[in-house]
Amino acid sequence: MAKLVRGSMRFYSDVRGQDMIEYALLAASIAVVVAGFLPPSIMPSISNIFSKIVSGFNAS
Repeated sequence: MAKLVRGSMRFYSDVRGQDMIEYALLAASIAVVVAGFLPPSIMPSISNIFSKIVSGFNAS
């Protein structure tokens, strides 16, 4: 039981991946803000680009 507690405490205090998660959340929030300021005429072309990217991932 003590081994399980030590392992969970080590896992809880491990912060190696924390910075990457914070940067990903920051990038996602900036992308949402930028998308809010884009004119509506540009949105269909951006949607088309993302659809092509997703279909490329699904093909492989």
